[in-house]
Amino acid sequence: MLLTALQYIGLVAFAASGSLAAVRTGLDVFGVIVVGLTTALGGGIIRDVLLGIHPPSTLHSWPYLAVCAGTALAVFVFHPQVAKVRRAVLLADALGLGVFATAGTTIALSTGAPIYTSCLIGMTTGIGGGALRDLLLREIPLVLRKEIYAVAALAGSVLVGIGHALRLPAGPVTVVAAAAVVAIRVLAMWRRWNAPVAKAPEHD
Repeated sequence: MLLTALQYIGLVAFAASGSLAAVRTGLDVFGVIVVGLTTALGGGIIRDVLLGIHPPSTLHSWPYLAVCAGTALAVFVFHPQVAKVRRAVLLADALGLGVFATAGTTIALSTGAPIYTSCLIGMTTGIGGGALRDLLLREIPLVLRKEIYAVAALAGSVLVGIGHALRLPAGPVTVVAAAAVVAIRVLAMWRRWNAPVAKAPEHD
């Protein structure tokens, strides 16, 4: 029950962040809903495709679609109010990142995938929706240009992989790993940490 509740919180957070970005870009209501759905469900769909799960689990469970579409529509209507609580949205987004990255790793491990493969799939589950969002909005994906985001997701996935290798209980390991992702992400936002960027070459 706890994991399911956290997943829905993550879906709402991702749908809200994607929809808000779409509103700022000037998309119409249909575009906002599409981008919100893609942000929330994209990572899970990529995960299931990589693991050979057909159809993707999020596409044959209507509550997932309904919650994400409803969130996107609410953001479209109340976007000025949502923009004012941006910090809360970012915090929920961090929680969603932790839940999806660790749950994605656990699901990959349950299918018999190697640990290193499962970790990469878990990270992709966490960041995939945001990357697709940025591509739809014609931007370089945020995870490729700044902020400690993908690194946080990978750290949580690796913790789940280590727990699996040590045969530790999956439930507690997943919770601890998700909490670590949230902590890293929040600390990075608070301290304004970014991954190193290469300096542009100087022209003569």
